[in-house]
Amino acid sequence: MNQQSCVLFSLLIVFLHCTIILSQSPAAAPAQGPVAASPPPPVISQTPAASPAQPASVPAPTNVTKILEKDGHFTVFIRLLKSTQEENHLLTVLNNSNNGLTIFAPTDGAFSNLKSGTLNSLTDEQKSELVKFHVIPTFLSTSQFQTVTNPVGTEAGSGGRVALNFTTYPNSVNITTGLTNTSISGTVYTDNQLAIYRVDKLLLPMDIFTSKPPSPAPGPAPEKLKPKKEAPVAENPVVSTTVNTSRAVSPVQYHVVLLGVGIAAAIFAL
Repeated sequence: MNQQSCVLFSLLIVFLHCTIILSQSPAAAPAQGPVAASPPPPVISQTPAASPAQPASVPAPTNVTKILEKDGHFTVFIRLLKSTQEENHLLTVLNNSNNGLTIFAPTDGAFSNLKSGTLNSLTDEQKSELVKFHVIPTFLSTSQFQTVTNPVGTEAGSGGRVALNFTTYPNSVNITTGLTNTSISGTVYTDNQLAIYRVDKLLLPMDIFTSKPPSPAPGPAPEKLKPKKEAPVAENPVVSTTVNTSRAVSPVQYHVVLLGVGIAAAIFAL
């Protein structure tokens, strides 16, 4: 009886031990089929913010003096452009006008043909006019000289004394001013707005290098009409009844004396 009790007690202890072990082991995961891979999260592309639109770059106006300096044969003309401020004027015209410019650039040799001291004898106003005389205020290609109407006005003015005349030939363009006769000897620069042509003689305007016609003499001043004087009105003579007491004998007294003398002579004859 005691042996059976010991066996049952031993089996009870074993059973309790197994129950404690099973309760501490993790539960088996249920069987599952193959798990599909989850898709990657969508990538949100971020476009960079658009930068403000930049204005289109405007080409700078053509610099006339830099073109002439690069050629190397127009030192005196460049000096005149700067001293008369015409350099700035040309830049302003090219920047603000659609007509363009045509420039006849005289070489240094052209100035050497002048009489010594000629340029120094000119006033600042005359030097400015001389430079302007070499500029036409519109763009002219070599072919357009065939269609211009003479005389052609310059920046110095449009009158005959500050204008140019052109004659075209198959291979040349002749320029006359009334004092200078020369031809275009080459093209220094040309585009659709500016044309610079080389000339080997200085273009002399008649307005500077010839005496100006005298101004017409003023006509005689109109005579001022003088008011006519009225003729004096003759007054009736006033016979004076006053007895003349002076020594002069009046005609009445003379006749009275004669009458008395005659009466006395008659009495004496009796």
